[in-house]
Amino acid sequence: MNKIANSSGFTLIEIMIAMFVLAIGLLGAAGVATTIISGNTLGKEITTATTLAQDKMEELKGTTYLSIAPGSDTQESIYTRTWTVTSDSPVTGMKTIDIVVAFSWKGSPHNVTLQTMVGQ
Repeated sequence: MNKIANSSGFTLIEIMIAMFVLAIGLLGAAGVATTIISGNTLGKEITTATTLAQDKMEELKGTTYLSIAPGSDTQESIYTRTWTVTSDSPVTGMKTIDIVVAFSWKGSPHNVTLQTMVGQ
């Protein structure tokens, strides 16, 4: 039998190794993409919670000093917004307002807290 002296091309084992390396690379990229998407989703939830807290803060700062009172409500069915008001804190004639927006993400509780002071 004659052997071909200068045969060109790839062997089956070379092609299989190249496919294996490519598959490992694509699986790694898919894992990174999943992590990034998950992080972006959490970032969106935190941004929404922060916006809800800021909205309530502006609403309370826009009311008269005597009508600022504690309370709570639910927003978008997943965010629980609670605000506490401490009178004469840190000094007489001032109120400290704490706003906490709580939500659950992937079974884990998360909170966003804002604080301000309002004077008479």
